[in-house]
Amino acid sequence: LKVRVVRSSPPSSQFKATFQESYQVYKRYQMVIHKDPPDKPTINQVRLVPVSFEDPQFKSSFNQSATLFAKYQMAIHKDTPSDCGENEFTRFLCDSPLEAENAPNGPDCGYGSFHQQYWLDGKIIAVGVIDILPYCVSSVYLYYDPDYSFLSLGVYSALR
Repeated sequence: LKVRVVRSSPPSSQFKATFQESYQVYKRYQMVIHKDPPDKPTINQVRLVPVSFEDPQFKSSFNQSATLFAKYQMAIHKDTPSDCGENEFTRFLCDSPLEAENAPNGPDCGYGSFHQQYWLDGKIIAVGVIDILPYCVSSVYLYYDPDYSFLSLGVYSALR
């Protein structure tokens, strides 16, 4: 048995060279030990979208997100359709007092409110509503398609 310590951040050349192999070991471990399905979302299926009706990704996914929110609220929290319509969705999870800011020493995405969208087979299956601030990330709310509850998307989102 040979053990190596490789720097992951910033990624060293050894880390980059062994990334795929390490990922495959991780994925197999998750499937065998934690019974994760092979199609559990990966980093490539997660999009960080600014909460802004000016943003094309946010605008193009708004209806799908609002529909998913209503499905989640009615299935999980037993809300009535009138409790989780488009206006309620917008008021609860889109209107934010935070102003978007792109500080020169901040993250590439900037600071503000975001919808972290989890996509599978071309559709949104979960959305984490988060605020990215200079000294923390605040998880505001998470909703998911109840048909995918077996993926434990709340746990996945919290760990991510």
